[in-house]
Amino acid sequence: MNMGSSISLVDTIIVIAYLLGIMMVGIVAGYRKHTSSDQFFLAGRSLRWPLIGTGLFCANISTIHLVGLASSGYKDGLVIGNFEWMAAFCLIVLGIVFAPFYFRSKISTLPEYLEKRYSAGARTFLAAIFVMSALLVHIGISLYAGAKVLEEFFGINYVLSIVGISVITAIYTILGGLRAVMITDAIQAVLLLAGAATLTLAGLLQLPEAGIETWAQFKAACKPDQLSMIQPIRDAAAPGRLGLREFSWYSILFGYPVLGIWYWCTDQTIVQKILAAKSEKDGRDGAIFAGFLKILPVFLMVVPGVIGYVLYRDLIGGNNDATLMVMMKQLLPVGLRGLMAAGLLAALMSTIEAALNSTATLTAEDIVKRLRPQMPDATLVLIGRVTAGIVVVLAMLWSTQGGKFGSIFEAINKIPMAFAPGITTVFLWGVFWPRGNRQGAMAALFFNVVVGILYLAVDIPLIGSEQLVAKRLGLPFMQVGWYLFLMSSVIYFSVSLLTPAPNRSQIENLCWTRPFDALRGKMQGTLTDPRVMAAILFAIMGALYAILH
Repeated sequence: MNMGSSISLVDTIIVIAYLLGIMMVGIVAGYRKHTSSDQFFLAGRSLRWPLIGTGLFCANISTIHLVGLASSGYKDGLVIGNFEWMAAFCLIVLGIVFAPFYFRSKISTLPEYLEKRYSAGARTFLAAIFVMSALLVHIGISLYAGAKVLEEFFGINYVLSIVGISVITAIYTILGGLRAVMITDAIQAVLLLAGAATLTLAGLLQLPEAGIETWAQFKAACKPDQLSMIQPIRDAAAPGRLGLREFSWYSILFGYPVLGIWYWCTDQTIVQKILAAKSEKDGRDGAIFAGFLKILPVFLMVVPGVIGYVLYRDLIGGNNDATLMVMMKQLLPVGLRGLMAAGLLAALMSTIEAALNSTATLTAEDIVKRLRPQMPDATLVLIGRVTAGIVVVLAMLWSTQGGKFGSIFEAINKIPMAFAPGITTVFLWGVFWPRGNRQGAMAALFFNVVVGILYLAVDIPLIGSEQLVAKRLGLPFMQVGWYLFLMSSVIYFSVSLLTPAPNRSQIENLCWTRPFDALRGKMQGTLTDPRVMAAILFAIMGALYAILH
């Protein structure tokens, strides 16, 4: 389906004006004649919790979410919303468990924390993994998704779209640094949520026109289990010998935290906002505030997909990736389509800009500065900017391969399974178990990367089309991540116990002595105390799951 003919001149002008406007805002907001590395990479450590929370949310929400969640809502129903709501629990873990040590240690990067906790080798290993994940997932696959949207809208070749989006985003990110990223994120969050809310409302208002006036009628028009967040483990229709559901409660409950803790608590692209906090409390509150924001995508991005199934399944048919496009064409008038397209671009650019800034930070702080400690700040900033430019070019080349994956959603979740379980292992147990040492950490990381690469080699059809684990065996990738985490943890504990214990004086400020120490301490305010905010968020999530189980 090509929607180029459905986009008016007015819509086109709106999109172009947005692109030029956001680029200028980013440059003006972030650019300074004499920029220190701390200002460029971490905004001078001056961010307050509302901006941190918004930035975390925007760095995560991309065009993949807007298009992919609507597509998955149409195909699978609300169950895909678990990827959004489970994130709220991981953000609580970030705010309560990890953020205090990140802030107190005054680190600039997450690999730097691993060096303090384990060794320099762990820092280098993690920096390399983070740069590759940013290039392959955060930027590369996001570019592909955004380009395909623009191709549907305007009939522009997706390669040209990739180049255009990359250049515009890179300009203000490279010039403005993290401050530019955070300011533009705040603007883009408003536009993104407004566009998604408008489409959702338009869909709800259209339901009576289709004879759907009650909840019972709506539920009857949906597929079985399409409105359920929790699904059984097995399904006779599932592929492979095991016949396991892709998104069963078991896969979500055990598999998602492995992926979620890696992404939300240890990924430089995300956690960089916490490192830029003005105070420890701002960093912790910002993380939990982002958890509240993660409630919204289920209602604003997944539900529209379900509505699309009820209203337009005859138009969409088996092409569920066209769900969002069809709904925009059918429901939105001229002008609003342009604003929605701008919202899609906002989501895409916010993800790319965050990843670019993090790769610049990792290269400058974890590689260059370690080799040349006395290098001037101006040179570090320049190196960071050059790195961001190189990563953009490589990501553009990689993004052209996005169509070889089974789906965009599959790509962004399966690729991290090659390394996420090992990283989750060394960070999680490193914070809670003081006995864990560098030997255990390196053994777990190497094991996971080797096994993870083998898993990807047999299950991602870059060459051929056979998926041995997912299709022939029938083991969902979420469960693969859980089992890899268990094996990595066994190696971590075993090797650590068989080798000398770390020096307690060196790690006493880098991990909790007792598991519940994270919940102790003097109250900081009332409702804005991180623990109180976390409790409120936990209660809300529990109530939502009780309603939509």
